[in-house]
Amino acid sequence: MNTIKFNKKNVQMVAHRGLSGLERENTNAAFVAAGNRSYWGIETDIWRTADGKFVTLHDGNLARVGGEQIAAETVTAKTMQSVVLFDMDGSKGREDLRVPTLENYISICKKYEKICVLELKSDFTPEETARFVEIIRGLDYLDSTVFISFNYENLLRVRAILPGQTVQFLTGDGSDEMIARLVKDGMDIDIQHGALTEERVNAMHAAGLKVNCWTVDDPARAEQLAAWGVDYITRNILE
Repeated sequence: MNTIKFNKKNVQMVAHRGLSGLERENTNAAFVAAGNRSYWGIETDIWRTADGKFVTLHDGNLARVGGEQIAAETVTAKTMQSVVLFDMDGSKGREDLRVPTLENYISICKKYEKICVLELKSDFTPEETARFVEIIRGLDYLDSTVFISFNYENLLRVRAILPGQTVQFLTGDGSDEMIARLVKDGMDIDIQHGALTEERVNAMHAAGLKVNCWTVDDPARAEQLAAWGVDYITRNILE
């Protein structure tokens, strides 16, 4: 693993889907691997299941990571967890590689004192939003959770329950119009790094936004983004 030594000391590193360059993404193994390293935060994705549970999975379907055409929203959490996922070499020899629950993820982040960067994938109803908020509240970890989503309404639903909660909108749009929209709604930005220039980072900071960017695995690009003053860098492997 390469190590980057940033000149800007306050840039924070987020492990994308856990330490997904080393362990199968969005598994307890990936979360623990990130927990044992210097990352500030651990990012994951959650979907609802048919029985109203919340599981960590990027695609919403097990086809890519488990070889089964099973969609999270159409089956129970128990069915999702019955499938052993592929290891990084494509084998299925590890019984521990299964789809975690939201509770698994929060508990691991809490154990290792990492910030939860929680991407909301399903189009959650207000009632579902209230349920996952209560799960995190019950584990006493809301103060260490950042909610992110490409679905703007998901973030507005979180804010309706938690007006002061940190939320970041996922986007590839760094325009002045997007900045103004986020300022109006009190959101920060989580932007595809290719959309950033030093001028755009400065404009976002001038408007009071925190800037997270994804997914940055090239050391030279990470150094450049850090020099421009981004607040967070999300990556698959490099600390």
